[in-house]
Amino acid sequence: MKQFTFSDMNRASGEILEAALIEPVTLTKRGKDKLVILTAEQYRKLIGRSHTVVYGLMDAPEDIHQELMTGLEDIIEGDNA
Repeated sequence: MKQFTFSDMNRASGEILEAALIEPVTLTKRGKDKLVILTAEQYRKLIGRSHTVVYGLMDAPEDIHQELMTGLEDIIEGDNA
């Protein structure tokens, strides 16, 4: 699995999204895995597994939701800079 930082996402989002079409991509922040980008087909396979916990944006626990929103805000602010 390829790994990129949130800063990489600001600079090379197209490259990262292209990579995610081939295989899941991990986004890290401060050296810790925070997000995984995968195709819709890979996601559908994943949610079929009962031992895997998958959250949607609105049903994620507060700490996960906040981390995701912070990351997305960082990406958006980077695009506007």
